[in-house]
Amino acid sequence: MNSLPKQLLVPTGLSVLILGYMSVFYVGESEKAIKFRLGEIVESDYRPGLHFKMPLINNTSAFDARIQTLNAKSERFLTSEKKNVIVDSFAKWKIGDVGLFYTTVSGDSFQANLRLDQIMKDAMRGEFGLRTIKELVSEDRGNLRKVLMEKLSPVAEQYGIELVDIRIKRIDLPDEVSSSVFRRMEAERERVAREFRSQGAELAEQISAQADKEREIILANAYREAEQIRGRGDAKSAEIYAVSHGKNEEFYAFHRSLNAYQKSFENTQDTLLLEPKSDFFRYFSKEE
Repeated sequence: MNSLPKQLLVPTGLSVLILGYMSVFYVGESEKAIKFRLGEIVESDYRPGLHFKMPLINNTSAFDARIQTLNAKSERFLTSEKKNVIVDSFAKWKIGDVGLFYTTVSGDSFQANLRLDQIMKDAMRGEFGLRTIKELVSEDRGNLRKVLMEKLSPVAEQYGIELVDIRIKRIDLPDEVSSSVFRRMEAERERVAREFRSQGAELAEQISAQADKEREIILANAYREAEQIRGRGDAKSAEIYAVSHGKNEEFYAFHRSLNAYQKSFENTQDTLLLEPKSDFFRYFSKEE
């Protein structure tokens, strides 16, 4: 049998290489791939690595399997009080079922974000409508996240999306509501301050009245005790004088007269009209 010409061997070897290259495809660690047969999905659950396909019959598409971030735009929601709140949120997701992801959103991450954004807003609208502003501000957001995850995960799975996380970044009040709430809070703080001031003034009056009462009691007790001591002292003094002067009554009378003269003539401006022979001057009489 005659061998093939040498000029035919090179093209044949190149064709084999091209055919071999077209018969394999590679799936990276961060990718998910789909194999089609004439446009129809035949397989999608591929592990990372090298895989085979039929040239010209099969074609493949690869998608990013890493976690994606949806930064939702600020949205207004009504609370149970019919008050608007402005909410900033984001979601973390990745491709779960790549075949379903391809058939529902054409494997387009932008379309997936649009769908996920819409179902997030619908779920949040329902949850925010069940809560008051006070509950939304003070309530543990972990509880709200848990409720949203439970509601949204089954819906996201219908698009081949695996929901990883949902977070509320910020809850703000519109300017008009913020002003109204601030005025109410200011009025409430002012009312509480007035109440505290009133209670403080009342307590101060009570303390002052009690202090005045105790002061008067202390002064009265001190005056009573002083008078008692003075009375005992005067009585003791009178007793001593009586005992002392009782021994010489004439001297006692003379001593008392001297004291009376001293007190009577202390002020030189005074004028006394007395009879010279009165008892007051009896010690000035030569007859004595």
